[in-house]
Amino acid sequence: MNYGKKLLLGLLCTLLFFLLPVPGSAEPGDLVYVIPVEGTIDPALASFVDRIYDEAEDLGAARVILEIDTYGGYIDSAIRIKERVMLSPIPTSSFITKKAISAGALIALSGETIFMAPGTTMGAAEPRVGEKKADEKVVSMWAQELRAAAETYGRRGDIAAAMADADLEIEGIKPKGKLLTLTQKQALDLKMADYSAGNRQELLKLSNLTGARVVEAQPTSAEKMARFVTSPYVSPILLTIGIAGLILELLTAGWGIAGTVGLISMALYFGGHIIAGFSGWEAVLLFIVGVILMLVEAFIIPGFGVAGIAGLGAMIFSIFLTSVSVEQAIISLIIAIIGTVVLIVLSFKFMKTRRMWNRLILGVRQENKEGYVAPIMNLSELYGAEGVTLTPLRPAGSAEIKGMRVDVVSEGNFIPPETKIQVVKIEGTRVVVRPIN
Repeated sequence: MNYGKKLLLGLLCTLLFFLLPVPGSAEPGDLVYVIPVEGTIDPALASFVDRIYDEAEDLGAARVILEIDTYGGYIDSAIRIKERVMLSPIPTSSFITKKAISAGALIALSGETIFMAPGTTMGAAEPRVGEKKADEKVVSMWAQELRAAAETYGRRGDIAAAMADADLEIEGIKPKGKLLTLTQKQALDLKMADYSAGNRQELLKLSNLTGARVVEAQPTSAEKMARFVTSPYVSPILLTIGIAGLILELLTAGWGIAGTVGLISMALYFGGHIIAGFSGWEAVLLFIVGVILMLVEAFIIPGFGVAGIAGLGAMIFSIFLTSVSVEQAIISLIIAIIGTVVLIVLSFKFMKTRRMWNRLILGVRQENKEGYVAPIMNLSELYGAEGVTLTPLRPAGSAEIKGMRVDVVSEGNFIPPETKIQVVKIEGTRVVVRPIN
């Protein structure tokens, strides 16, 4: 093929590329968005759902499908997702593919229609703080959120509330003192779910959307990173590495891997929490201010005063600002403090320190081979000996005994200098004297 034909073919391909329809650019009414609601319900997931709903609304999607498989998570994030779903002009279908437990139950109840795959469950939504049940106020609020979501689409609010409040009793359905969890069959029988669907294709067929173009929403790399670093298991590790790395860089010679890793860890920690929606840039600025104040206190202002206390407070408060809860902030700080101390102690066995480290600890050793030898004295030979005080004894001081200067103590009374004394007791290195009348 000659050059002219190649050029012509290339132009035709380029023209066809721009003229042919691009997958995903469907006409309004033809588009269905599928949002995976999986893993822990947290602010990062809520931000992801927000973004996809904005995109779906801009493109005029016909429906959003929430494919739910979760054991729950943070109730404030679940409420945020519920509000976004129910305020959207796009109808939403909740598809429970495996389970919608705890916070996942509220998200499922937020859909206009609920589909459940065979063998799935929904419920067990009691709010908890750590391993304990939340206080009555939180339980009441959360139960009413579930009730309101269910009643919005004509479902039984008492059944929804019973998923969160063990004190509620529903005759023939749930005894008092037990939380309610529904199987697929129970949910369909009680009208808490609308349809059974084994897969997405069945759901689309039941919804008269068989020919719709389906967009499977996926989190961006930043959103995936945010969900990972804000995990209650990962964030304390990043905080520990970040704080320890920065401290080590200040105290060791040269700029090295400790400082680099510390900066990367702190960037991941704060950046992930900002992307996830836990906090804003004010937390980062507060942490930086805290570090600066601590440096001022350590190397400019002697002692530990206002600057040090303010710096420490600012750093701690910045961690509370970024954490999802007070409990998580306390756990992260405790782990970070313990981990930082351990890393610093271990590192100084292998790393060369800066001179400023000598201002914080005494690093000089007096070795025998260098001529440092402690004086050897057999104090027992002084028992009963007489001497004269060289300094006032209040009650400790010095005296000259047998031609030697000896550290002595009185029996508790004051003895002026140049007073004759006698050694009356030897207790290890403690020489007790008494004035001679």
